[in-house]
Amino acid sequence: MWHVLRMVLGSAAIAYIVWCVALFLSQRSMIYFPQPASSDPGATVITLPVESARVLVSTRPASGRRALLYFGGNAEDVSRSMPAFSAAFPDSAIYLMHYRGYGGSSGSPSEKALFADALALFDEAHGAHPDVDVVGRSLGGGIAVYVASRRPVKRLVLVTPFDSLQEIAGLQFPFVPVRWLLLDKFESWRYAPLVTAPTVIVAAEHDELIPRASTELLKTRFQGGLASLAVVAGADHNSISGYAEYMRLLRGAP
Repeated sequence: MWHVLRMVLGSAAIAYIVWCVALFLSQRSMIYFPQPASSDPGATVITLPVESARVLVSTRPASGRRALLYFGGNAEDVSRSMPAFSAAFPDSAIYLMHYRGYGGSSGSPSEKALFADALALFDEAHGAHPDVDVVGRSLGGGIAVYVASRRPVKRLVLVTPFDSLQEIAGLQFPFVPVRWLLLDKFESWRYAPLVTAPTVIVAAEHDELIPRASTELLKTRFQGGLASLAVVAGADHNSISGYAEYMRLLRGAP
């Protein structure tokens, strides 16, 4: 009997190890879901001057002090947001970054690469526009927080953000040592204390992907009084941008 039990336990252990290895090898395919860019005749596409990849950015050029940078979710075609942003921010230049592997950009996405590309985009925009607002949605919130911790952002808006991707992955895979296996952790809690820009956190009332507790925890990471939290009633994680309240909060309108 003990021999059989040892065989069963040994087989289970091997199966568990194989499963963990498979998760480790495929993890980025479970984080990033590249989308092709839709064609928007009102947008101008520029190429960021970064190494080892051709990173495209859909833009709506405008003169003046203000610019808006937008970092989208992990399965988002950011070019689809151009009409709404153009209408909501008529006096701002708009920059929507297509992550590596998305929307015609070359290369493969990773936390390190996306952080570097986002800083390059900020520097590009800030060179022409001294007042740069940064908006990040979901995964893009992790990128936006990092940019705001490293650059003089005028205003930061985080839509359905998480405290860290490691936390979210740990909830989805509770029996996996996520802490040791996850390559891209997007630890917003680490960078939020360094942010000096006024910050608005926008949550969806019925977010089925990001627990409210994670979003509320992130709010506490910012310096006292710097961040505010608003909840869009009736919205879920993917439908939030269809609510009028969403764009009002992004604009900072009363």
